[in-house]
Amino acid sequence: MSGQRTAAPDPYFPDNGDPRYRAHRYELALEYRPGPNRLTGRVRISAIAGPAALAEFHLNLADFKVGRVLLDGRAAHYTHRAGRLRVRPAKPLPPGAAFTVEVHWSGNPKPVRSPWGGIGWEELTDGALVASQPVGAPSWYPCNDRPADKASYHISLNTPSAYTVAAGGRLLTRTTRASTSTWVYEQSAPTSSYLVGLSVGMYRTVPLDDPGAGGVPQTAHVPARLLPRFTHDFARQPAMMRLFEELFGPYPFGEYTVVVADEELDVPVEAQGLSAFGANHVDGARGAERLVAHELAHQWFGNSVTVADWRHIWLNEGFAKYAEWLWSERSGGRTAHELAAAAHRMLASRPQDLRLSDPGRRLMFDDRLYERGGLTVHALRSALGDEAFFRMLRDWTARHRHGVATTADFTAHVSRHAAAPTDAVCASWLDEPSLPPLPQPPH
Repeated sequence: MSGQRTAAPDPYFPDNGDPRYRAHRYELALEYRPGPNRLTGRVRISAIAGPAALAEFHLNLADFKVGRVLLDGRAAHYTHRAGRLRVRPAKPLPPGAAFTVEVHWSGNPKPVRSPWGGIGWEELTDGALVASQPVGAPSWYPCNDRPADKASYHISLNTPSAYTVAAGGRLLTRTTRASTSTWVYEQSAPTSSYLVGLSVGMYRTVPLDDPGAGGVPQTAHVPARLLPRFTHDFARQPAMMRLFEELFGPYPFGEYTVVVADEELDVPVEAQGLSAFGANHVDGARGAERLVAHELAHQWFGNSVTVADWRHIWLNEGFAKYAEWLWSERSGGRTAHELAAAAHRMLASRPQDLRLSDPGRRLMFDDRLYERGGLTVHALRSALGDEAFFRMLRDWTARHRHGVATTADFTAHVSRHAAAPTDAVCASWLDEPSLPPLPQPPH
């Protein structure tokens, strides 16, 4: 596993996250009332100071009322302004010191502003959904909001008993007292703050796999009215899981959960061990099946192997896009090369001003990044040949399992699996804005 990098702020979001320390566990105790959209929370964060003494540190937290802040069990001096909760120890924490910080907060959660509109906690018509990529996590809990700072999570949420609570990880208990229920989830695998998923809604819970067949446990939470269409549209997800385990290596988490919100979403949302879709993604005709494959592939590419900072987002989206093409190829649809050719034609007609290895904040979610990312993976498959290419992918997900990685890590990794130099292929696709020729069909 690659190490967690804590050297510098994220170049795209320098106000998010604090590289002077790293968190290794969050214990969240939440109460949520959907009617008034009222959230009350307490978090205990276990963390370790970096190589320098820590005279102060900060967490990211949106506009909530902070009740109190404790540092190693004692009241701490803090300020909370402009999305930053600054905590100042009575005396600096020594380099490498373990410490705990506890925060109590309450308020009406809402999305945080971003260049792409509001992101984070979304109040739904009846319930709520979290969609935090890339910097929406502080919309509902205090965190060191940088993708490289991965930690385990224990989440307890109390809400009226009519609602189902879905979160990434294993459901430990559900206890009901009077008219409320408390759901407790454990995500033991290291998780980035933006990948902590949560959904509260009126759902029916159904298994998506054959319990007697072994494999990865898969569960869905779906509005009752959408169940017939959902059952058809997601019927092939277990086969996707088997294929991706064959191509990418073992599924990196203990379980996989799908939520369908009872309203439309612009795009599906991946979280660690959890993906959320809108009612518009369930049409009874598998019209969004490529997105089912895309979100599942993120569990390997993005969630287990996470970007060290947001410059490298193509490592998430390029591989998830290519997984769509691989599923199409293996399930009787168009081949990956036919889909690559269509993507190449589209990109050839669009401005060529995007550098994949560092697209800049403005273009990090541009459609061209996804398509060119998929084409880059296809070019490497063509250059390496199928046997070496898929061996390279499985080794990549194994070496960096539950870790963080950069584009430079990836290009060095590819070169170790190639019979001939791949520097020119990587440079032309990753570092040059101009579009290289369509790769040859893989062999």
